[in-house]
Amino acid sequence: MSIEVKNLIKKFDDKVVINDISFKVEDGEVLAIVGFSGSGKSTVLKLISGLIPYDSGEIITSEGDIAMVFQYSALFDSLNVFDNISFALRERKDLRKKYSKNDLQNIVSQKLELVGLKGIENKFPSELSGGMQKRVSFARAIVTKPNSILYDEPTAGLDPMSSTLIEDYIVRLRNELDAASIVVTHQMSTITRTADRVIMLYDGKIVFEGTPSEMLKQDNPYTKQFVTASLEGPMTMKA
Repeated sequence: MSIEVKNLIKKFDDKVVINDISFKVEDGEVLAIVGFSGSGKSTVLKLISGLIPYDSGEIITSEGDIAMVFQYSALFDSLNVFDNISFALRERKDLRKKYSKNDLQNIVSQKLELVGLKGIENKFPSELSGGMQKRVSFARAIVTKPNSILYDEPTAGLDPMSSTLIEDYIVRLRNELDAASIVVTHQMSTITRTADRVIMLYDGKIVFEGTPSEMLKQDNPYTKQFVTASLEGPMTMKA
């Protein structure tokens, strides 16, 4: 088990945004976290990655790195692809003296090949399409060989073909690394193509947990409203 969340609570001022949720993600498993905007999906990723503190509960992770793939790639515009991907290996105190320049070149080349972008080390983010930037961010995320990968809306802003490609790479990286992966998404194709299990959040609580096929059955009023994108149902959009 690589990630376990127990009775997690997070407040911003007096507002409870994560309200006593618990779940597990095993090695080699992809969990999709879904829900309408404002349901707390991205907050969960920030809590697990340590970007923000939680108020109570427990987050247990296996030893090793947790990688975060941000919604809009978050590449350094002033650095080329090689420098973006190798950044952690060159700058982290525990890694900066571990690799020679030749080592770094080999590692970056391997990671780019893994995401289908061999030979673009000298290009800058502005020279790449949105889908290519996203794949470079994947390569950067896995350069430290993480045992857990967190994806925040990985197909946001991409056309359908690019989205399909990104979804395929999420599955490929899961298989290559045997990583525990969490994908925050609202896109049905991402859920059905990548996820082994799904949890749905509403108002900071888990209102559904099951497989993508169980979600598509729409036996639950929350999943029915989400799958059909209906305005009618137990969930209301937050202002």
